[in-house]
Amino acid sequence: MVIVNTDYIAGKELEMLGLVKGSTIQSKNIGHDIGQGFKTLVGGELKSYTEMMNEARALATQRMVAEAETLGADAIVNVRYASASVMAGAAEVMAYGTAVKFRQG
Repeated sequence: MVIVNTDYIAGKELEMLGLVKGSTIQSKNIGHDIGQGFKTLVGGELKSYTEMMNEARALATQRMVAEAETLGADAIVNVRYASASVMAGAAEVMAYGTAVKFRQG
């Protein structure tokens, strides 16, 4: 599966199949929350949350690809990511794009 954030793939003519998306809501356990809370006092990267968001993006992408595969897609173009806090220490991540098939000819 080809995944790009452009609305084209060089050298390919595309047939649009429709919007596909994948999402997840992730959180860290209370121990991580407490540790990361202390980190905010001194500044710096909140590595536990960086890992959480990376895992969430990967899972959302996998779910988006699975949806595209059910449509018979060859690629997903115009891929975007969005995130939102749903509660303290938990975030939703969504991946979305347009599933396409390569036209023959």
